[in-house]
Amino acid sequence: MSPAAPQPPGSRRTLRAVAILPARLGSTRLPRKMLLRETGAYLFEHSARNVLTGGAVERVVVATDSEEILDAARAVGLEALMTDAAHQSGTDRVHEAWRALAAAGEGPFDVVLNVQADEPDVAAADLARLVDAFHEDAVELATLCTPLAPAEAARPSAVKVVRAANGDALYFSRAAIPDASHARAGAAPTWLRHVGVYAFRPDALARFVALPPSPLERAENLEQLRWLEAGGRLRVLDAAHAPTGIDTAADYEAFVTRTAHRSPHPSANP
Repeated sequence: MSPAAPQPPGSRRTLRAVAILPARLGSTRLPRKMLLRETGAYLFEHSARNVLTGGAVERVVVATDSEEILDAARAVGLEALMTDAAHQSGTDRVHEAWRALAAAGEGPFDVVLNVQADEPDVAAADLARLVDAFHEDAVELATLCTPLAPAEAARPSAVKVVRAANGDALYFSRAAIPDASHARAGAAPTWLRHVGVYAFRPDALARFVALPPSPLERAENLEQLRWLEAGGRLRVLDAAHAPTGIDTAADYEAFVTRTAHRSPHPSANP
């Protein structure tokens, strides 16, 4: 791939971004979900093409632990890499794929996005917003959030985040934070739901995976807490759209129904 063209004097440099989609075959609640194909395209394929057509990144790579997914991705014209089946998180898988790209002389890229392969509805504008955040030198990691209805705040599956005035994360939790049980008169607490799409500077990605799992990470089962607990900063941006991840059979059937009313992404070799 040829290097980026020089920018005119005084212009804002275009950031080069790559999206890596971790796609693990094993899934407890929905077995082999990545290879589901009721829509005519694999679930991971929908996610990859959604990112590709959004225009925020110049390259999309599926990182998998499965020869089946690897073969399926290549058969439909998507770039894919095999990664270690022993990885404990999608971030570890993304990092291995990133190292393979860097070792092959690909890039250089300014931003590495981690987009889950079971998230086919992430908005293009939100991916662009994540990439654009890295024009600020202080941003090393970035993620997304959306407003959360009070009735949903108590659900542990809805991860909540609270932010500082500058937009950096103060804490993520499965508990309802901020807690409104002792709110002062007239206070109106609001809740923000974390949207699990991450963007990293490459060196920050390497530092993230080198950190050991932290006590708070273990307590909440939220890997982003290791970065905060180590003193890192994580910018949290407002998302225009709350994507619906595919975790259960009901989620997938709802996605199939939604997809039936859209123009499908074609599966085609390049």
